[in-house]
Amino acid sequence: MPLGVCLALASALAPGPALPVFVPAERFTLAWTHSIEKIRWEEDYAVVAPARTGSPPQLLAVGARVRGSGAGMEPPPDAVLRNGWYEYRPTTPPLTELRLTRSAYTADYEWCTAGRCQPMGALLPADGDVTLLWPCTGPQAHRRR
Repeated sequence: MPLGVCLALASALAPGPALPVFVPAERFTLAWTHSIEKIRWEEDYAVVAPARTGSPPQLLAVGARVRGSGAGMEPPPDAVLRNGWYEYRPTTPPLTELRLTRSAYTADYEWCTAGRCQPMGALLPADGDVTLLWPCTGPQAHRRR
C-alpha cells in the first residue's frame, strides 16, 4: 500500500459523507510565514511504515528551519545557523496527526515535495479553520473519528 498523508477539514469530519484527500508522499515539508514576525518557517516530515501489521503509519518530524527569531519562535539551543537559517532536528515523538490552523487573514501553508512548493489550498481548500493532516496508506483512507 502506498504511504502518504490524508488531509481533511476538521469540520468535514463530523458525521457525513466527506472523505479525506490522499496525497502520496513519504517525505514532505510544511512551510509558512509567521503572521506577526513575517519570518519563514519550514518543517520536514517523513511518513514511516507501521512497526507492526495492523498498526497505522507514523509521522516523524525529521528537520526544521527558521529564517530568524522573534516573539515565541526562538530556535532551540542546538540549532545551527547556516546561510541565514537556524537549522535543527525536532525532538517530538512520532505523531498521529497535525492540526493546521488556516486563517483567511494570513498566507496559507505551503506543501513542498521534491524541491517544489505549492499553496496547501491546491491540495485542499481551507475553510478558515483547522485542517487535519495524518499519515495514512492509500486513497482508501479512513475517516479519523
